[in-house]
Amino acid sequence: MKLFVCSFCSNVVYFDNKICQRCQKQLGYFSDTNTMHALEPSGGLWLSLGEINEFRFCANAAHDACNWLIPAGSPERFCATCRHNQTIPDLSIDENLRRWRKFEVAKHHLFYGLLRLRLPVETRLENPRSGLAFEVLVDDPAITGGVVLTGHQDGVITLNLAEADDAVRERRRTELSEPYRTLLGHFRHEIGHYYWDRLINDGGPLDDFRALFGDESQSYAAALQKYYADGPPADWRDNYVSAYASAHPWEDFAETWAHFLHIVDTLEMAGSFGLKVDPIETEDAAYHAEANFEPHAAINIDELIRRWLPIAGAVNNINRCMGQPDLYPFVLTPAVIRKLGFVHQLIAGPRFHPAKPPENRPEPEPLTTVHVMPVSDV
Repeated sequence: MKLFVCSFCSNVVYFDNKICQRCQKQLGYFSDTNTMHALEPSGGLWLSLGEINEFRFCANAAHDACNWLIPAGSPERFCATCRHNQTIPDLSIDENLRRWRKFEVAKHHLFYGLLRLRLPVETRLENPRSGLAFEVLVDDPAITGGVVLTGHQDGVITLNLAEADDAVRERRRTELSEPYRTLLGHFRHEIGHYYWDRLINDGGPLDDFRALFGDESQSYAAALQKYYADGPPADWRDNYVSAYASAHPWEDFAETWAHFLHIVDTLEMAGSFGLKVDPIETEDAAYHAEANFEPHAAINIDELIRRWLPIAGAVNNINRCMGQPDLYPFVLTPAVIRKLGFVHQLIAGPRFHPAKPPENRPEPEPLTTVHVMPVSDV
């Protein structure tokens, strides 16, 4: 995620903004060019100020749930994110609408990252066999048979609308002993399951996956039953990014995938703000970093981790000064970093690995030792 600028008055605006707070112009995000446009009405359409391009808003703008633009000549009614909605709750119920808007905010953040990483995002209409779709369901014994379980099955990601309630989500986080639970986290985890099917199971590097994450052919149901009965192994912190990742190789991959997206997206925003960590108390390079690069085009995982650990440690300690939980309550061990490297290679492949480093951008030396930033007491 990055900062944007109003194309009319040059005020700094954010990804979710619909109105510029300085000039009061309508704003819209165009995913094809990753740009934010100031707009004025033009005969039932919207004209981008300073350009000759005309747009329509996604149909979900009528519900105040989307600010993405569609070219005026496109036959699509929904934007590149919203067209993946397969089932949504009854929006005539005010509480459903309020909660669903929160889901849409998180999903749009997810798709920003997926599109920036150039990952396949076909809809079910475009790819009936393995296209991506979302269902946001309400707990209703008459319809869902009880509590809706968040999960992924054959390209369809199901989420429980109740998770948009902060109190419900916090209660579940506590009950499950999780250090972190957010709507965006749910989306990034479940999309990891989807891309396991697309990029690994469907003719991908399955042997390499098993060498790092384990044999996924073991019974998933039995593994989860054992995890919930016995908990994670005592040494799970050495090998997994979270306790839940230890339940089964599929969950390990989904958790690792989600963390890769967390890191890349947050580093882009840190770079957009020109964030630099340069503590005066130490000259140790492990505590110094500057987010002055394009994380979506990182040469290797070391390039990301070198910057991420100091920045995460700094922000965590700033949060503690406000009595808030750590922004990133996780520790990245060498084993976890190797798994993150697998995800990076899976996503980037040869696209971001030129034969020689780009001009004025030397390839970083590989990490011979990893400084594990003590960012959390969890």
